[in-house]
Amino acid sequence: MDSVVRLSGSICALATPFACTGTLDLDAFSRLIEDQLSSGTQALVVAGSTGEAHMLEPREWERLLGSAVQQVAGRVPVVVGTGEAGTAKTIRLTRRALELGADAALVVTPFYVRPTQEGLRRHYLAVADQSDLPLVLYNVPGRTGCDLQPDTVAGLCNHPRIIGLKEARGDHERIHAVAALANEDFVVLSGDDGSAHEAMLAGFDGVISVVNNLVPRVFRTLCDAALTGDVPKVAELYAVLEPLIEALNCAPNPIPVKAGLAELGLTGATLRLPMVELEPGPERKRLRDILQTLRSLPDHP
Repeated sequence: MDSVVRLSGSICALATPFACTGTLDLDAFSRLIEDQLSSGTQALVVAGSTGEAHMLEPREWERLLGSAVQQVAGRVPVVVGTGEAGTAKTIRLTRRALELGADAALVVTPFYVRPTQEGLRRHYLAVADQSDLPLVLYNVPGRTGCDLQPDTVAGLCNHPRIIGLKEARGDHERIHAVAALANEDFVVLSGDDGSAHEAMLAGFDGVISVVNNLVPRVFRTLCDAALTGDVPKVAELYAVLEPLIEALNCAPNPIPVKAGLAELGLTGATLRLPMVELEPGPERKRLRDILQTLRSLPDHP
C-alpha cells in the first residue's frame, strides 16, 4: 500500500448500535456517522473498544466496516480495530480490513496474555511486515493487562507501515514521554478524554475520543484550540465538557455513552452481555441533564 494516511485532530471512536433484539442496527450506525461528519469530525474508528469489537461476530465486523467505508466514501479516514490476543489472528483480520477498504488499522496490545515488551515488539513487527495496511498501535493497560512502554514504541515507529500510537494512559509523565516520539511520519493520539487537551497542548496530534460520539462539534472546537496552542480557549471549552467526561466514568465504556446516544435519539442503548445498560437513576438523569445543556450551546447543532 503506497499511500499513507495521516490522522489528526478530532477522531471519534464510534459506538456500535444494536437493535433491541441484539442485532446490528446499521440504520442507527448511518445516523451516527452522518452526525459526526456534519459536525467536523476528522476520522472515524470502527470496532474499537467503544465499538464493542469483541462482541461482534466476524461477519458483523465485516458488515460494519463495509457500511462505514461505503457511507464515508473517502470524506475522512476510516480506521478499524483489528487487534486480537494472538498475532496470527491479528494479521488475518488486518489483511481483511485492507480488502474491505479501511484506511488504517487500530491494533490494541494483545489482551489477557500479558506479553513482555519483546513480545509486543515482535507482535507489532509481524503484523506490520505481513499486512499492507497502515497500523496505529493502541495502548490501553486498564483493559489489556499490559503496558506498551515508550521505549518499545520508539523501536517500532520507524517501520514504514506503523504510522501512529493511541495512548490511553493519561498521566503527565506518560503524556510527555510519548509526545517526544511524534514526527511527520508518526502521529501520537490521545485515548483518554480527560487528559486529551493537556496531551494536545504537549504535542499530541489529536485524540480518538469516546465523548465525541455525543458532542462532536464542540469537541472538534476543543481540538482545534488545543492544536493551535490557544490555552485560554482550551480551558474555557474543557470546563464546558468536563462534567460530561466525568459523567461517562460512572460505568465501564461504552455503557454510559450508549445511554447518552439513546437520550439524544441517535441510537438505542442496547449492549451485548456481559455488558448491561445503565440503570435508570441519578447517574442517567445527570447524563441527560448535561447533554441537554451541551447540545443547546451555539457551537453545537
